[in-house]
Formats: sequence, C-alpha cells, structure tokens
Amino acid sequence: MQDITQSIEACAAYYGDDADAVRQYLIEGQKRALALPNRGPLRFKDNGDIHSDILEAYSTYGFYIFENALRDEEVNDLKNDLDAMRDNFPTEMGAPTDAKGRPALGADTTGFTLQWAKPLSDPLGGTQMANGRHQVKLFEPKPGADAPQATPVYLGGSLQFSKACVVTYAHPGLLKMAEAINGSDFTPFHEGLFIKDAGLGAAVSWHQDGDTHWDNPDFDEDIHGFNFMGQVYGSTAVNGVWVLPGTHKHGRVDIVKLMAEAGTERLPNAVPIICNSGDVVINNRQILHGSFANTGFETRVSVNFGFHRRSSVLNVHGAGIHAEAVTFDEDFIKNRSRLIGLAIEARKQRFHDEVPYEYAPDANAKDQPVWNDAAMAALKNYNLMDLSI
Repeated sequence: MQDITQSIEACAAYYGDDADAVRQYLIEGQKRALALPNRGPLRFKDNGDIHSDILEAYSTYGFYIFENALRDEEVNDLKNDLDAMRDNFPTEMGAPTDAKGRPALGADTTGFTLQWAKPLSDPLGGTQMANGRHQVKLFEPKPGADAPQATPVYLGGSLQFSKACVVTYAHPGLLKMAEAINGSDFTPFHEGLFIKDAGLGAAVSWHQDGDTHWDNPDFDEDIHGFNFMGQVYGSTAVNGVWVLPGTHKHGRVDIVKLMAEAGTERLPNAVPIICNSGDVVINNRQILHGSFANTGFETRVSVNFGFHRRSSVLNVHGAGIHAEAVTFDEDFIKNRSRLIGLAIEARKQRFHDEVPYEYAPDANAKDQPVWNDAAMAALKNYNLMDLSI
C-alpha cells in the first residue's frame, strides 16, 4: 500500500480547527479497512465457480477487493490510453478543441461523456441532480490560487474512447463474478472513468446508486446491481471512495438524519476502499458511499463498469441518470448487451493465453460478435442505451 502520510497531513491542514479530528479519522479508517476480511486474489472452486468465501464476504460488507486482478500489461495499456485521452481533452469545459487544435474528445458525441467540476468542490451534494440522491453537501476546501477554473472528474461511455477499457471489460474472472452475482444472463449497466486528480479532484457526496427498485416487493441486496472499479494508480484514504459496510442490505438510507446523528460528514464506522494499481473492487450499488475532495498528492483513476440481473432491467423504466429514461424491452437489452461479446473478442486478440469467458446469451446466436476497427468505431454513442436503474 502507498505511504500517504504526507497526503493525510495535507488533507488535515485544509480543515483548520478540525485538522486533528480529520487526521485521526483518516488513520483510523485506514486501519479498519485493512483489518476487514474482504480482500485477496480472484479464487475459484474446482468447477470454475467463484469461491464461496468471496461471495460471503461481498454479501456481508457490500464490497470486495480483488488484488492484482489486472495484468501488468493491462494496466500499462490503460495508462497509455488514459494519457492519449487526456491529451485530447478540451482545453476547458465545453471547448470544441484540444490544446493542439484537434476536435476534442467527445466533441462529436451526444451521450453522457466528459464531466467537469470546480476543483475540490462537491458539485452534486445537496442538489436535485441525479434524482436528488446526493442528499447533503460535503466540505469544499479552497483550492490553490493556481488551480484551474474547472477540472475533469468523470468520463462516461469510456468504451468508445479506449480499446484498453474494452479489453478490461471482458476480464474472464470478473465476468465470472458478474455471473455469480447476477446469473449467466447478466446485462450491462454503464461504463466510465472516475478522475480524481491530486490537489484538484472533486468530492462525491454520500449516496446510494440504486434508484428504481427501493419499493420493489422483491427487493434484496443485489437488485440494483454492482460496479467494478479497476484501479489504474491505486486508491487511498485521502483520494478513495469511502463506504459504510453492510448498508446495501437495508434499503434507502436517510443520509441527512445519519449525518445529523453523527454530528459530522465523517461518518463513524465508514471505511475507505484501499487498494493498489491493478486491483479491482466490486462495489454494491446500494451501499452508502462517497468520496471527499482529493486534497492529497496521489491521483486516482478508476475504470468503472457495472452489471445487472436481467430481471432488474427487463421491461423496467430507466432512472434517466446515465441515459434517457426509457423502458428496457428485450430488443433494447439485447442491443446493449452486444458490448459484452464484442469485448470478449477484443480481449481474445490482446491476451491469447487466457481462457475467455463465455457469455451465455451469445452461445447460440446466429451472428457471433466480430471485433475489428469498424466495431470500435461503431461504439460511438453506445452509452445512449445505458441500463440505468
């Protein structure tokens, strides 16, 4: 794990009279996180299924850290693509061109792509955006005088911009985990890159991702699906996501009440998700989670992609957060799910030594997926069909 002593001190300094309390919170949270029995390599039973210890720990805590899940070459591919994408970012929020005068990344798309925020701000907290699920606003430290007016925080629809992200999307062990949680006919959700730059990264207020099924009579801990979060550089108590373990099981949380009872935004018993470059986190979408502004010295970039049960999305009207709210019928789901087969074919070409995952809905399909440059180009605006619930 990274030594983040300096980042903890830098973070605490932003809080003035609360500096000692913040320092202690970060240190104690880190200790609690590392003491939890919910991390380790991907492990399988003799029949190839995910080991039951992993499933039990995930069910208990609502998240699990797969250590060293990504190959070194895979992480390097992601870093290279990330550098290329950053080089093509707009010169500022909303600009049509990059610093070299080229059309900026995402400038010709209509879906949910590059999102910006004021450095160290909490842009969603306490607003009605994202259906009002970010009920409270977190502390917003004052950025340095040399900080830009806005900083990138999230890139939605990442598969259309990065072949490396497509390849990681088809990681056979991770897809086996998706099958274990959501069944062999699991469906996609949404993909993106969370960008938490050192000294600039915005906060994401405490929230639960699920939106559609809280009052469903068949509600259970997995009905809103999950996200994988692949770590490009690592995740710490300062720059990482914090979660309140176990909250994925109990329905919608009154966050305003919870913070009032705690007397602080630093919720007791919450823990940071701490992991290294190449680790992948599975995070239940119903768990209460959030992240503080990144006032430290380490950048975090998380490669996010999630999956649902088919029964959670079939003939369900979408939440409208990541894409237009429509009803997801069989054809809609089939069209959106084609990404899984395409990604599997892309990964076969990148890693010949792996046993690829076999996606059950494609097993008897007449038209088998084919990955090539044309398939990559055809991904433009694919995220207009995200299965947001």
